[in-house]
Amino acid sequence: MNKGALLYEGKGKKLFLTEDENLLVSEFKDDLTAFNAEKKGNEAGKGALNCKISTQLFHLLEKHGIQTHLVKTLDDTHQLIKKVKIIPIEVVVRNIATGSLAKRLGIKDGTVLPFTLVEFYYKDDALGDPIINDEHCLLLNLVKSESDLEELKRLGREINVIMKSFFAERKLKLVDFKVEFGVDTEGNILLSDEISPDSCRFWDMDTNEKLDKDRFRQGLGDVKVAYEEVLKRILAH
Repeated sequence: MNKGALLYEGKGKKLFLTEDENLLVSEFKDDLTAFNAEKKGNEAGKGALNCKISTQLFHLLEKHGIQTHLVKTLDDTHQLIKKVKIIPIEVVVRNIATGSLAKRLGIKDGTVLPFTLVEFYYKDDALGDPIINDEHCLLLNLVKSESDLEELKRLGREINVIMKSFFAERKLKLVDFKVEFGVDTEGNILLSDEISPDSCRFWDMDTNEKLDKDRFRQGLGDVKVAYEEVLKRILAH
């Protein structure tokens, strides 16, 4: 499958057209951004690590019945994916309070939540990806119906159950994560984008060492080493 013209470039990936109108090539970038791209950096090899990690996790979820846009991995940094219409809602699933949740609600950082929290954020860089509720989603016509929102919540929680157990076996706490979904030509809602340390928070189960993008956000040290550790644990079993 040949990589054609650039269709879209985001913070972490580029999307390219192919000779098949229903398929795209996704290229994982080495760029690092934080705080709505105010802080920027580059970590050679990060894109390849995220591609490998996301591939492994998408395959894991597919085995458990979650439909994804992934067709196959082409090389270290490229995936062949189904073309979907992205739903402009970031679905954030939280198990432990940290980051914006701790700041917004005054919950002590590191508090284990009594239940899995699912939040929606409006996918709009110009607005700073604000948190929104169900009625905001309907008001903005981000989905067709309330049942679509319930499906996004259900999928978010199901993905959480699968991944939380998977990472617990590898001595990692799945603190929280962000996922995105798209609608294919047949109207199916598919898990899209990526799942990687760019979009998840992973803490070592014994030391609480952060092995994700927070290392860049908070200046905690080598990002690549942390991502390599996450991949190593994923492949260890």
